[in-house]
Amino acid sequence: MYELDARDLTGETGVCEAFARAVGVPGYFGWNWDALVDRLDDVHEAVTGGVGFVMVVHGADVLLGADHLKVFMTMLCLAADRANTEVDPDGNPQDEPVVIEHFVFLLDEVRAEEFAAGIEDPDVVVRVEGDFLTVALDLDVWRPKAVGRPKVS
Repeated sequence: MYELDARDLTGETGVCEAFARAVGVPGYFGWNWDALVDRLDDVHEAVTGGVGFVMVVHGADVLLGADHLKVFMTMLCLAADRANTEVDPDGNPQDEPVVIEHFVFLLDEVRAEEFAAGIEDPDVVVRVEGDFLTVALDLDVWRPKAVGRPKVS
């Protein structure tokens, strides 16, 4: 489990720096959203011990209204989807084992519905149940074909 303070997540640079401190980055890390997704997709046994990880963001209220919030959420969803899936979007087996990644944003004052409204975007599906909200990639947008989609039983 890793813990971050949302006050450190100001903009793309702050997010990359905070995640780099938490999970480490290779020397060739690109310090942008795409590099963050690639790094989180490539966090495997050396960092997680093969069991996955949870990233907890404390005080996430401060992110509401931030210019980068929607893209940040989409990038986290994309990274988790890529790491949590056994096949790539083309249906080819991944080179590395699945690593389960969860990102938890703890709100102090803002209600889940208010935060959800601030991150609604066509790329993600946002659901609110009581005090909890979930955000995931909209697979109809990201994987319109059945190839690479999780099996539903």
